This record gives sequence, structure tokens and C-alpha cells, in this order.
Amino acid sequence: MPRTPANHPHHAPRRRSLLAAAGLVSAAVSLGPLTGCGSGARTATDQSGEDEQPRRGGRLRATFAGGGANETLDPHRANLFVDVVRAKAVFDKLADYADDMSAEPRLAESWEPNGSLDRWRVSLRDAAFHDGRRVTAADVLYSFRRIADPDDTFRAKADLELIDLDASGAEGDRVVEFRLKRPSADFPAVLATFGAYVVPEGTTDFDRPVGSGPFRLTSFAPGRSAEYERNDDYWDGAPYLDALEITVANEESARVNALLGGQVEYAHELNPATARAHEDAGQVRIVRLANSAMQAFVMKTDRPPFDDPRVRQAFFLIADRQELIDGALSGAGEVGNDLFGRGYQYYADSLPQRRQDLARARELLRAAGAENLEVTLDTSDVAMGFTEAAAIFRDQAAAAGVTVTVRTGNPDSYWADILDSGTLACYRSGAMPIGTHISQRLLRDSPTNATQWRRADFDELYQQTQATADEAERTGLYERLQRQLHDEGGFLVWGFADWILGTANHVRGVSPTAPANSLDWARFDKVWLA
Repeated sequence: MPRTPANHPHHAPRRRSLLAAAGLVSAAVSLGPLTGCGSGARTATDQSGEDEQPRRGGRLRATFAGGGANETLDPHRANLFVDVVRAKAVFDKLADYADDMSAEPRLAESWEPNGSLDRWRVSLRDAAFHDGRRVTAADVLYSFRRIADPDDTFRAKADLELIDLDASGAEGDRVVEFRLKRPSADFPAVLATFGAYVVPEGTTDFDRPVGSGPFRLTSFAPGRSAEYERNDDYWDGAPYLDALEITVANEESARVNALLGGQVEYAHELNPATARAHEDAGQVRIVRLANSAMQAFVMKTDRPPFDDPRVRQAFFLIADRQELIDGALSGAGEVGNDLFGRGYQYYADSLPQRRQDLARARELLRAAGAENLEVTLDTSDVAMGFTEAAAIFRDQAAAAGVTVTVRTGNPDSYWADILDSGTLACYRSGAMPIGTHISQRLLRDSPTNATQWRRADFDELYQQTQATADEAERTGLYERLQRQLHDEGGFLVWGFADWILGTANHVRGVSPTAPANSLDWARFDKVWLA
């Protein structure tokens, strides 16, 4: 596998404007947050400021939904969107996700594996913490070992399980040798995993956090606001802004009104109705971040009726995906094709787009002995569009002779409830690499296998992808994995929702292409005020 330098054109730090949305790191971070059919034109190039000369100075105020007393400045505990935004303002990771969820070097200057892909040598760039200390290999190893603490529950812990941190070590101040428990061609994605921030060695108190990021924290009031000043010594270039303020407004109407009233310049997480109302009015700019949230139904493949692949295939053909986009997402999204990760690295876009075919669905159900099938569909108001999607699919299924009973669950326990219980449920996921989606959700030992998909041959093929250094060959293996899921998997992926935000007209440098949880989502060091 070739060495990946920081100045490689694919991995070069981005100064062009991009916009992102989530793997959903917000209220439902583990499940996840789009140009879309019926969603109107995208506002992108006019937002970027690429035709204007960036200017320094000014203060930008951004508002997000918050978590009150649950908000934290500890970057390893960041779970809400607002926590993550604060973390990335102050801290850096070794790598981060590009728009296509490939790994892009950050504090890592380069990485190189051995021939068997179970040792990776990571060279650090020359970067400094806010107190002047240089970022070293000891800081990296301390941070990863803190996250992996068996007595604690940090967000990135499961992803770092691949690393044998006892055997890993430093080679001087600027090189870390990571030893892995098994081969991994996708190891750079682990370095970019959500929450894997590098903190100074020995740090346990984050009341006054010291990081290596583009801003320094100057004040913090949980549930209200956090204020920052520019880090002039930032390794990736000093931010254009003098200051940044991140405020909390839990109600979408409060965020919109603050933007319209000039109290903030950036409002996160707007709904489609708001976007339509203001998109062409000229008072603010609406930015739609495509491919940010997969929308799906999960079918339990280990129990009737979905243990018969013909029933799953029938349900794939029952779905009118555009009707679901238009009705459940108000048109703000793109149709799905029963695969996660549209637009991401390794996505199998060569597979034919599935379309509704009720006659064929009836044939498959008849062949499976499942005529007049009755099934319960679990849903909840835990996520936008879930209850609407359930009602729409119920009516679509009736046209194929299937009776769907919609059962509305408790939003506080919904994700835990549907993981092992029931047979059919509404589901969504934010952005993450396709390999991460597979490892977390589709292997026999995956911790969040909501479809109960467990195939020895599938696991073996996935392990083969991880032991394959050649990029083209690995891409082909990923396509084989996805072809199997497309043919008979348990995810009925009907769409990908836009993640929507608004900005004041004079804000520039906001990326229009970055899914939430990617590097350029909510990245304020490259934003400037015209």
C-alpha cells in the first residue's frame, strides 16, 4: 500500500468551501445525520466565496441544539452535535473524514503499513498545543489509551479495539508504530474515527481544555454558549475569524428566528419546511448537505417472515422510494438503493437502481408461502420522518397484499428496543465509512447488528478486504460484499436525507458538500465574513 503524504492531492487540507452533515452525531449520534429529487436547487457555489478574496476579522455566532447539563468539553465524550463542534474547534485528530468518508491526514503527516497490514507507522506533523508544547507520539498514545480504558465508556472505544495498544509504541517524538490485532487495510479510517482526538499527555481535567486546534476556548456556560479566540499559531493556518461563539437553542424555531433576526450568522439543523420558506427569499442562505443520513427499514433476517430471502426481496420491491422521500422528508433527499453510503468511498454505484414492482413482489410472496402476510412495523418520533415513513410504507405494502401494523415506541428507548426485538423497524444512520458500517452492523460479532445478518462467508469476505493492500482489488471486494447485501440483505434503504443549515448572506467558506461528522462539516477555521 503506498505511503499517504499530507500533500497528496486527495488528502490536501481543504480551503475550498464545503458543507457537512452527520453520521448522526447529534441526539442520536450512533445512528447516525442532500440534493434530492423534489428538494429544489442546491445552494453551494454561491456560498463558498471561491470568487472572493477571504478577509480576516470579525466574530461568527453559530447556534446548535444542545444537551444542557449533559454537554461536555471532554472531546472523548463528545456525543451531541454541539459537543463535537466544540471539540473540533479546540482539538485535532490524526486523520479526519473527507466528503467521501475516506481518511484525510491531519496531525498525521503520513502513514505506511508493513506488508501484512498489521503494523502501521504514523509520522506526525510539526504541530503545537495552545500552551506551546509540541504534539508528540506520547500524546497520541496517551489519548488512545485513555479512550480504550476498560473501566470507561468513550465513544471511540469500539473502533480502537483493533489496536494492540500495549504492543504499540513511540519511535521518538514524531513517529507512532501501531500494532494491530489483525490486518486492516482501512486502518487510516480508525485514526479518523469519531471522538479520537489527541489531547496532551496526562490530561484529565477539561474545564480549561488545551488542544492543538484552530481556536482557543475563552469561556463556557453549559447549555448556553462557548466562546473562542483565533489560534494564530495553528499548523493548518490561522482562522480568518477573530472569534467564534457557539450558542445553544434546542428549538428549531429559536435557531431560525435568531438567524433571521441577526443574533447569529449560522443556524444548524433546519427542517425542510423552513428551508423551502426561506430558500428563495434572499434574507438568508440555505445549505443542503447531501448524503448525510441514510433512511431505511431494517428487516430481522433471523426470524419469520424475513428469514426467507424471498420475503426480503419482495419488500425491496414494495417500496416506492420517491414517494417516501416526498412524503417523509418533504422532498429533501435522494432515493436509496438498499445500500449504505451513497457517494462514499467504495460505494457500489454500478448496481441497478431498484424500483417498485408490486406484481413481482406478489410473486415472491406467493413463492415464499407468505400471501396475506401480516407484519408489525416499529417506529417512533425519535427522528424526523419516521412516523410519516411508516404510514406511507404501510399503504404501499397494502397494494401488494401485505398488512402492516404500525407500532409507535418510546423515543427514549427506541434504538435499544429495535436492536434485538421485533421484525421490521424504521432506521437511520449518519455518515461513516462503508467499512465501518459493515464492521459495526453486519458481521456476526457486530455490536449493533439490527438486521441480525450473520453469514460466515460474508465475514470471511470482509476480512479479505482488510487483508488486501491493492486499492483496485479491495474496491472489487467491497462491491462483492454490497452485491450480496443488495440481493438479500436486511436493510431496505429507501433514501438519503439532506442535512440542512442556514447562514447569513455575508458568510463565506461554508462547505456545501461535507456530510455531518466529516472534516469540513461545521468547520469554522475556513469560514470568513464578507
